[in-house]
Amino acid sequence: MDGPSDHLVIRTATAADEAVLADLDRRTWSPLHAVQPEPLPPYRPFFDGRHRPEEFLVAEAGGRVAGFIRLVRPTELDCHAHVRQIQGLAVDGWARGRGAARALLRAAAARARREGAVRLTLRVLGHNAPARRLYESEGFAVEGVLPGEFRLAGRDVDDVLMGRRLDGGGDGW
Repeated sequence: MDGPSDHLVIRTATAADEAVLADLDRRTWSPLHAVQPEPLPPYRPFFDGRHRPEEFLVAEAGGRVAGFIRLVRPTELDCHAHVRQIQGLAVDGWARGRGAARALLRAAAARARREGAVRLTLRVLGHNAPARRLYESEGFAVEGVLPGEFRLAGRDVDDVLMGRRLDGGGDGW
């Protein structure tokens, strides 16, 4: 992402992105952020009834997929319709440190606003300091911690709940 041909473009995923996003998801798997075991063949489909292409935003630079983010309603409850949740963010190694994750987060926030959301939430593992710093720099604050919620590689890891307002309002409701 160094020259004019590498301008970052954010778009909605399509079914045709299945293979490239599945490959990116597998290659970026890490115990730093994953609660699922490392993916091994035979691989599950990337898109399915619970993970639809329209839920994903894709970042491209120079014709290459740089990363993706998944944005969904946390539940189908009407009383929860004002919230969107990030449930997955991955950036390819060649695109890290070049603003792709930040661009995806901002695009997700913009989409959430267009959909009428006033809150954006996510969950991040307590030991994932780089991701937590990025989220904090984009206005997310820690709203709760589930201590030792996951046991990963024999170690208890906190589940950190983070959120931010999208409507410019204060912290109070």
